[in-house]
Amino acid sequence: MTIPQFINDFINLIFPETCIACGGELPPKEKYLCPHCLLDLPKTNYHKEPENPVEQIFWGRIPIQYATSYFFYTKGSRYQRLIHEMKYNGKKNIGYELGGKMGNELKSSPFSEVDYIVPVPLHKKKLRKRGFNQSEWIGKGMAEKLNKPLSTDILYRAEYTDSQTKKSKYERWLNVEKVFKLKDKFTFRNKHILLVDDILTTGATLEACANTILETKNTSISIATLGFSDK
Repeated sequence: MTIPQFINDFINLIFPETCIACGGELPPKEKYLCPHCLLDLPKTNYHKEPENPVEQIFWGRIPIQYATSYFFYTKGSRYQRLIHEMKYNGKKNIGYELGGKMGNELKSSPFSEVDYIVPVPLHKKKLRKRGFNQSEWIGKGMAEKLNKPLSTDILYRAEYTDSQTKKSKYERWLNVEKVFKLKDKFTFRNKHILLVDDILTTGATLEACANTILETKNTSISIATLGFSDK
């Protein structure tokens, strides 16, 4: 049952929604980010730039068609809160909203050519603990705007691994090497797959996912993440 609008308006009057980035009051109908913070979001616009720094991360590692990130992710910035609230405070709809905004921008780019949107999967143990896969919710928002199917049941994480957060680049690569599997090698055949994740740092997890998908004949890979951390 949905809450009647007048009750919802009264609740918002007493307990107004606030912007996750700056803490200011949100105008009516705005979600998570106020217009000022949304305008100041440090977008990369890499989807308009061939051979951009996100693509370059994967040069010599995996063959990709295109790669981009929505915004620059800097630790300690107000926009770090978006990712933190999404992943650790259960606000999965942040992923959906931002994924949708990113999807809108990708409509008029080569990313609109993809056949499937595939979020980086979580191991079932971590999925039970967190309750949702943040990359899947980002993918949901993108899939809706791009009008593409979201695939969450072909690529899966077969092994549980420790968090990547405090590991070196090489340790991250070792941590996820060969942990992903495909339930079948037919669905993605001759298809262009868009891999989706929350934050790109070393690219180790995305590389491992891509290598697994590329075991399928005539498959091509592109990559899109919400945030790009170049540090």
